[in-house]
Amino acid sequence: MSAGSHWNEPTEVGYDIGMNIKTPLVASLTVVVALSLWNGAAVADAAQNSPNVVVFLVDDMGVMDTSVPFLTDEKGQPKRYPLNDFYRTPNMQRLAAQGVRFNHFYAMSVCSPTRISIMTGQNAARHHATNWINPRNDNRGPHGPPDWNWKGLTGSDVTLPRLLRKVGYQTIHVGKGHFGPEKSEGSEPLNLGFDVNVGGAAFGAPGSYYGKENYGLGTKRSSHAVPHLKKYHGSEMFLTEAITLEAKKRVSESVQKRKPFYLYMSHYAVHAPFHSDPRFADHYKDSGKSKNAQAFATLIEGMDKSLGDLLDHFDTLGVSENTLVFFLGDNGSDAPLGHQHAVACAAPLRGKKGAHYEGGMRVPFIAAWAKESANNANQKQLVIPPGSLQTQVAAVQDLYPTIAKLTGASSPEGHAVDGVDLSKLLTAGPDDSRDEVFLMHYPHSPHRSDYFTSYRDGNWKVIYHYIPSKGSEGGHYQLYNLASDPFESTNLADQEPVVLREMVGKLKSGLETHQALYPVSPDDGKTPLVPVIP
Repeated sequence: MSAGSHWNEPTEVGYDIGMNIKTPLVASLTVVVALSLWNGAAVADAAQNSPNVVVFLVDDMGVMDTSVPFLTDEKGQPKRYPLNDFYRTPNMQRLAAQGVRFNHFYAMSVCSPTRISIMTGQNAARHHATNWINPRNDNRGPHGPPDWNWKGLTGSDVTLPRLLRKVGYQTIHVGKGHFGPEKSEGSEPLNLGFDVNVGGAAFGAPGSYYGKENYGLGTKRSSHAVPHLKKYHGSEMFLTEAITLEAKKRVSESVQKRKPFYLYMSHYAVHAPFHSDPRFADHYKDSGKSKNAQAFATLIEGMDKSLGDLLDHFDTLGVSENTLVFFLGDNGSDAPLGHQHAVACAAPLRGKKGAHYEGGMRVPFIAAWAKESANNANQKQLVIPPGSLQTQVAAVQDLYPTIAKLTGASSPEGHAVDGVDLSKLLTAGPDDSRDEVFLMHYPHSPHRSDYFTSYRDGNWKVIYHYIPSKGSEGGHYQLYNLASDPFESTNLADQEPVVLREMVGKLKSGLETHQALYPVSPDDGKTPLVPVIP
């Protein structure tokens, strides 16, 4: 992690004081205990009125993998495309009808960088975990930066759940972790500020979605067996359903304790392997799409059922009016529908997970109270218009400062935060103080796109390719006007040299501001490849 981003845990009074305790020490301890009790009572009182927060994170789900239309027409109205009619996500529709959806929301192009950005509020260019984290081997790539953050998060890093726990929250992690490799501190979410961990480990892909296959345990994918679910082994319970049941249980326990909860509901779905969820397979059997594409669609629908089940559970517990839900994907779509750089997997957007095009990093984002109430004090403070649409640019690192502000948590001084509070945007209004900027840095290979940085500023987007290849059209530069060419069909790098120079300059400056690490030269394996302004 970057300098100044470590958490200083308060020291505790030890138990090895001995028998010969002096009176002044007893008095000091009495004061400490009294202050602790007073502080604890203050936190408890504040917690009674604090909103519950849910981050519902879907693995490998892009902005087009849903029946909710996020893209808009020339009049700014939601527009349906064929993929919106292929997928079935009624509970996403329900959530969008209750809140605001963002149609220019960005994640990093692969998973671990996004997850660590949510946890820290930092762009991946700053926290340096710029690739998905291979659980067993450093996967920087042949020319990747030698000092990139393969180890991911550590037990001393500043994290969102750690902030929330300090202000009285029960912090619950359910599902995929992927914050660090095997045997690292980051491989166990309990080391990162969570009170509860069900299912989180070092890997990203589950061993199996099937209970009858013990979620991978005892198979050739045992190293990816999802932990903590032994009671479902040998059953017909699909993984998505199993972790949903576990999430409901942990939320119920928190409500019984009268503690506000932070639920990080991190689905393994819809990541490969593309195991068909038998509950929904009939819905796609006549679609004309491939077996894997049909299975992917069942994973989407199963995830959506999970969302609905949780919303219903909050209502049953009587906490829905005080529960704020953030729904998002962790990178662009991995739908098996065509070539990684084509208009196919996320059509009409170009590209997919791992690619430098919009389809690789645009994700669905919905924010809504689980149940609208004009009388709820927290909803009075944050009014989210039902069925609204937000068109300004936002990104995954914005969740950290947003949730911290909503909950009264404070980020430590010295911890750099790149994210910007979303509160104004959540009201569906404009926030003129925000820059319409997104920086995506991927100095690695191999993936759908290799060794690139993309930078969006307003309507313009530039991609710098450190090592030109067929995927970069043979050059260092690609330039698109997303207003006139939202689907990135025409590279304007040659036609707009002034704009190109300005945009590459901003890209380079952004990387320097974030203290980014660069690929190294193939010639000597040492010299950093810094973007060249044309």
